[in-house]
Amino acid sequence: MASLKLPEVVPSPNQDTERLRNAFQGFGTDEKELILVLGHRNAQQRKEIKETYQKLYNESLIDRLQSELSGDFRNAIVLWTNDPPERDAKYARDALKTKRKGIKQLQILVEIACASTPNHLMAVRQAYCSLFDCSLEEDIIASVSQPLTKILVGLVSSYRHNKVTVNLDVAKSEAEKLHEAINNKQLDDDHIVWILSTRNVFQLRETFASYKQLYGNTFEEDIKNCGNGDLASLLNVVVWCLDCPEKHYAKVVRDSIVGFGTDEDSLNRAIVTRAEIDLLKVRFEYANMYKSSLDDDVIGDTSGDYMEFLLTLLGKGPKGD
Repeated sequence: MASLKLPEVVPSPNQDTERLRNAFQGFGTDEKELILVLGHRNAQQRKEIKETYQKLYNESLIDRLQSELSGDFRNAIVLWTNDPPERDAKYARDALKTKRKGIKQLQILVEIACASTPNHLMAVRQAYCSLFDCSLEEDIIASVSQPLTKILVGLVSSYRHNKVTVNLDVAKSEAEKLHEAINNKQLDDDHIVWILSTRNVFQLRETFASYKQLYGNTFEEDIKNCGNGDLASLLNVVVWCLDCPEKHYAKVVRDSIVGFGTDEDSLNRAIVTRAEIDLLKVRFEYANMYKSSLDDDVIGDTSGDYMEFLLTLLGKGPKGD
């Protein structure tokens, strides 16, 4: 369930563009107006606003936001204003170009492949080729070592069936194949890669349930029992993103705010990318997992316009106008 709140009557792109232009004029920028407009428009509406702004004023709205704003607020609102496929393509590129890539970086690829719709993944791959003149798969192979390459290429190359279709016999059979690979401590087994990267999420959730019924432990628990290396950690992210992405993103938020300082990049990614998908469910899972309010924890770790913008995406406050 999305947390984004839209006004009952959405203004035209021309009206929104004029409001944004006025917010940039004069002494200083009217950040509250930017939040009221952009923080209450869906992806298609934001795209139309950007196109209209470019047409009317012969400048990029993204560039204007970059020049007018600063800090965490600027980063968050620019991410939000970008087209989602391009935004995720840039996330993937940044993750792959990081010199020291760990699970924190590589899980971004898993999120794109496993916690998104098949059509969104295809759009991200197309955007990646357009922006960077190579395929996402090429960059994974060039910058990630085996055995992580094998699972990541399988995941991003997939186009899953997206309908609610489940075969109980297949679920039981594939649970057995997963368990056999676990018993052999072969986490990069072809069956694991093939099952996790091709089956639709509803079939996989039934397979995970069958695994628990047959063997007592969850598939995730048995992965952990195989060791604590990067592949095991990455596969656990895969399972979470397929089985219950809301729990995964609740953890991303929690990890971003606990400890010394705030990881604003991870906090932005979780809230910005899920506001139009399932952020209400993320808030619910966060409360269940950590016995704390996601909204309250965001308030406790952020401030100013940045805090107000994140709370807007979380569905707090008015619907805008």
